[in-house]
Amino acid sequence: MANLDLGLIGNCNISALVDTSARIVWCCLPRFDGDPVFHQLLGCKNRNPDDGAFTIEMPGLKSTEQFYVPNTAILKTVLHAESGSVEITDFIPRFYKRNRPFRPKTLIRTVTVKDGSPRIRVRIRPRFRYGAVEPQITSGSNHIRFIGPDMTVRVTIDAPVDYVLEETVFNLTEPIHFVMGPDETLTDSPFNIARDFEEQTTVYWQNWSGRLALQPEWQEAVIRAAVTLKLCSYEPTGAIVAAMTTSIPEAPGTGRNWDYRYCWVRDAYFVIRALTSLSAGRTLENYYRWIMNIVASSDGHIQPVYGIALDKELFESTAAALPGFQSESGVDNGPVRIGNQAYEHFQHDTYGNLILGAAQAFIDKRLLTRAGVEDFRRLEHVGEQAFKLHDVPDAGIWELRNRARVHTSSSVMCWAACDRLAKLASYVGEHNRVAFWRERAELIRHKIVTCAWSDKRKAFVESFGGEHLDASVLLMGELGFIDGQDPRFLSTVTQLEKVLGRGPFMMRYEAADDFGVPETAFNICAFWRLDALARVGKSEQAREIFQSLLNARNHLGLMSEDTDPVTGAAWGNFPQTYSMVGIINGATRLSKPWEAFV
Repeated sequence: MANLDLGLIGNCNISALVDTSARIVWCCLPRFDGDPVFHQLLGCKNRNPDDGAFTIEMPGLKSTEQFYVPNTAILKTVLHAESGSVEITDFIPRFYKRNRPFRPKTLIRTVTVKDGSPRIRVRIRPRFRYGAVEPQITSGSNHIRFIGPDMTVRVTIDAPVDYVLEETVFNLTEPIHFVMGPDETLTDSPFNIARDFEEQTTVYWQNWSGRLALQPEWQEAVIRAAVTLKLCSYEPTGAIVAAMTTSIPEAPGTGRNWDYRYCWVRDAYFVIRALTSLSAGRTLENYYRWIMNIVASSDGHIQPVYGIALDKELFESTAAALPGFQSESGVDNGPVRIGNQAYEHFQHDTYGNLILGAAQAFIDKRLLTRAGVEDFRRLEHVGEQAFKLHDVPDAGIWELRNRARVHTSSSVMCWAACDRLAKLASYVGEHNRVAFWRERAELIRHKIVTCAWSDKRKAFVESFGGEHLDASVLLMGELGFIDGQDPRFLSTVTQLEKVLGRGPFMMRYEAADDFGVPETAFNICAFWRLDALARVGKSEQAREIFQSLLNARNHLGLMSEDTDPVTGAAWGNFPQTYSMVGIINGATRLSKPWEAFV
């Protein structure tokens, strides 16, 4: 699984990751940041490869195929063995019922005969409290209950319960269905529920995808990225997680392991911008409500990251029972972290990201929930913090734990906060505030161009008065801070390519951090690079890079956080929203217009 060949299924309430052999190797309950009842992705307590997974196994397996039903989050896996072939359909129901979203904490698997006389074995081995506790198991005539200290998971099936309990190999002669969810009696048969829910879930996703505003090129890549970003939104509150996993290392054996199952204000802004560029506005509405709750409960300070239910304290600990990603390889890829210390950080770009994430809610007339003058006044308090902190040292966009500087990217985002407030003031009729915020934005701009430019490096550098290069300064162009033809920006792009470019990939920065010099390329930086290249008039080079990045996705079109520029192996938490955002932004910027094709 070195390349993270996994598929994501979900319903904006829970999710699961399925590998190419149809093993569910990751599923957290009762929500994205909950207990991974299936945790095989991060190893097992006794290193038993069958624990912590939901497996449909075929003796003598020869090959597999895996694909999504087009434009949906429904995953199909075909297993071929000597005895025959089976097709496994995995999905988590999502559709409208009684005029409201229906998104149960339920996972459905269907196994059907593809050809021959296939023989299968079913292993269902959830564990609780991050792999430390084995369940108590009870069963009835059509279900199995896995009882843990904090929750009970029930799997209702129409296959022989004894075969599943004893993990017996048996002949598959007709379709079998598994409905996994809370400890509740089903109101209908597994067959009827699976069939009905699959039909309605297919309709939901194909209708949702069908409403996306797409450019003509790379549509399949964009649709898959959009569906994935949608799945990373926790719809009950509006939060958007950075990724579905924790502790997949940025590079093997480095200890760069983090829990990304939370909502970073920074990451969420980029997700919102990408989805709204495709006319997927409902996610923006939900997220807007989430961030305005943060603003309302803030004493001025905005944390960079919160829990998906607005949790402020994300205490960091380790899961001793889980050895880590690819633990069977012999490389120490631990520890497995729970929580994230970044909630304690001061990352001043957060204020700009929050205002940018809220801005479209003031302007987009398609939204059911529109922001107004009172919301603007609340956001002004956020802008005051941005102005106050624009030249104060912080942990920066890369969340350095043991070093504080005045990071250029943080200051640029503080500028963006003031700049957008000036525009919003005009829009909501607070005309006396336009000049106020423009003046503040210009003060920050002047300080950045004075203090962040290095004559020695012929580039904007990572911090005021610094000398090291950092890919995050490329956001200057994307945010409208500087014109793409400005000689300083042109020179910066050239220098960053020379120093941080690794073929089509790009490193985050050149200086060593708390763990040394980074070993893998950070995918979003490569997408920032191609955006910058397009802005400076090198669109053909940008298109070549974009195609190479698309080739670095896994077989289902998903990307993790990092890529080894030498081997092409995927590393880092998965799927990473930053990376999926890059696919949408790259395609939108680089696609030829419809007029070129019709």
